[in-house]
Amino acid sequence: MLIIPAIDLKDGQCVRLRQGRMDDDTVFSDNPVEMAGRWVAAGARRLHIVDLNGAFEGRPVNEQVIRDIAAAYPDLPVQLGGGIRDVATAEAYINAGVAYVIIGTMAVREPGFVKDLCKAVPGHVYVGLDAKDGMVAVDGWAEDSGIDVTVLARKFEDDGIEGIIYTDISRDGMMQGVNADATARLAEALTVPVVASGGVSTMDDIYRLLEHESSGINAAIIGRALYEGALDLAQCQRVADAGKEG
Repeated sequence: MLIIPAIDLKDGQCVRLRQGRMDDDTVFSDNPVEMAGRWVAAGARRLHIVDLNGAFEGRPVNEQVIRDIAAAYPDLPVQLGGGIRDVATAEAYINAGVAYVIIGTMAVREPGFVKDLCKAVPGHVYVGLDAKDGMVAVDGWAEDSGIDVTVLARKFEDDGIEGIIYTDISRDGMMQGVNADATARLAEALTVPVVASGGVSTMDDIYRLLEHESSGINAAIIGRALYEGALDLAQCQRVADAGKEG
């Protein structure tokens, strides 16, 4: 299982939000490129970046910072979400060195967009589904879509996506523990891999996810717990490499 550190960008800074609220953020660095280097030095094999302003505004806002990170660490695969609402934006990011684009709101509002994007940049597309109580949330978690997350995820499997990034928004940024059971239920219902996101705060969370690795959970994104020192990236990856008995 891959352990992926997260960099959330707001106004050019590296922050973490609580439950997706833009007015409830903690700034951890005003130099995201330097922060990415910290994770590279700790052995990161992939980086998860979210343009938070972009997610709320529906267009790229922190694009230059993202390009700078991709240029500074060309061997580090970057997966990026936030503000990608058309094929041209996705293509521009891929051409700039981003390995994977993550489609969230557009996947919910215009499901056909995912199929179009998979044709335009095959092998580079994830769908990010954020849910609370099993229902999908959109527009940076500002709105409940009323759509069941598993039902929606199944619709994207035949489009050629690389996987689903699943966030339980009731846990994200709250240091309350990962919802491993809900993540596993989604993974078991799909044929594409699921990346767990939201609430990973202790080594026990890593172990819980590893117990469900065979269901299709192949990675976990960690944010606040790494920044606050509750978890160590290198140690988490060693445990994940060794398996749940590690």
